[in-house]
Order: sequence, then C-alpha cells, then structure tokens
Amino acid sequence: MKTTLKEIKRRKMNNPILIEGLPGIGFVGKLVAELLVEELKAEKVAEIYSPHFPHHVIMSKTGVVRIMKNELYHVKRRKHDLLILVGEAQPVDTVGQYEVNELIIDYLKKKGGKLVVTIGGYGTGVITHDPRVFGAATEPELVQEYSEYGIEFGKTKGPIIGAAGLLLAIAKMKGLKGLCLMGETHGGYVDAKAAKKVLGVLSRILKITVATDKLDKKAAENEKMLAQIERAAQEETPETGESGLSYIR
Repeated sequence: MKTTLKEIKRRKMNNPILIEGLPGIGFVGKLVAELLVEELKAEKVAEIYSPHFPHHVIMSKTGVVRIMKNELYHVKRRKHDLLILVGEAQPVDTVGQYEVNELIIDYLKKKGGKLVVTIGGYGTGVITHDPRVFGAATEPELVQEYSEYGIEFGKTKGPIIGAAGLLLAIAKMKGLKGLCLMGETHGGYVDAKAAKKVLGVLSRILKITVATDKLDKKAAENEKMLAQIERAAQEETPETGESGLSYIR
C-alpha cells in the first residue's frame, strides 16, 4: 500500500481555499473543521489513505472495520470555494507527514487554489477562560492583512508540528500562500472554547455564518469540568501539598 488520494467526485472548483482541521493540541482544528463540514453541508470529494497513518482500524457499531483515512470536503461559493480537510489522525512519522501534506497541496493546486488556512491549538499548560487567537503566515503581507482580524502574530515561539505547519511550508515552496490560526488552549483536554474563538475569526475572514450551538454546549461542559478541578485544588490540604491540577499538566 502507498499514500493515495482517491477522488470520489470530480468537481470544478472556483479558486478554492483549503481549510485544514486535523486532530492536534486541544482538538481545536478538528472541532472547527468538522463543524464547518456539517453546518455548510459540504460534499465529500476525496479520501486520503496512507501506510503512515496509525496502524489500527476503526470498528463500527455493526462490527465492520475500516482503515483510517483523511477526507476532503467541497463547499461551492461565489468568490472562493472551500476545500475542508478533516480526518481521524495525522501521519505518525516524518516521512509520512511530508508525503501526505505534499499530496494535499498538489491536489489544491490542481483545483486552482492559492491559499491554505490551517487550524490548531497553541498549548500553554495554563487554563484560560478568554483564549486568544495566535497566527503565523507565509508572507509579511499576510501578517499585516490578517492582523486586522484580532489575530496576534509574533507572540508565540517554537515549532508548529504536523499538518498545521507543514502545509504552510509546502504551500510556500510550491508558490501558494498560507495562514495558520492557533487557539490558545491548555492542551490537556478537548477545548471547545478555543475552537469557537478561532471559528469566529475564520468566519469573519471567509465572510460566512456558522451556528455554534454545539461548540457552546461543549464549552459549557468544559467550564463545569474546570470548575470542579479548581475547587479540588482549593480544597487540597497543606499536609499533602498535592494539587488537583497535577494530572492534566
């Protein structure tokens, strides 16, 4: 088996913008991308298979198994179509990351796309109730343009791991432009609040309206969980010196 992009439906696309939302820190990108697919009624156009994905299968409720995959969904729009990348996993090794992400960029170029927007979480290890949206871009002009949306550039440091970073780098090498949106998150749990903050910025950039009811519900559940953790931390006894937050650091 080799890394393969299987086109399920051939669609002519109008200068599509690729939106990446694969599993990562806080599952921020995955939450955003899956909500976009659902709310915008996107149509699946391609599936990506690779021996570099984790070596296990997904078992359904019926008992039938299937191999892990990434998927590309298409949304038709007047000015720029959307091509949304979702999936169950990222490649587990370096070679696979480059191989899969280059395949995706080549598909985007083939469809006439010129811009990639990747979404991820910026893990701080600290719980925040008002997450910021950090950014990185392939061109100084993009930094200037998108700073107007409240994205904070130059406030973070370190590598952007996986598809959220490599898609930008490969896009730039192939003459495309790229923007990365990172929701500030603890990183130790699925962070719907950070996802909603990023989705708000992305919606303004793309000029779309997306219902966030499901993210609101998940964020409320997160807040309840965090409140319980904080109460546990406050109730710790001086004798033990143990912190209720230790297990999610």
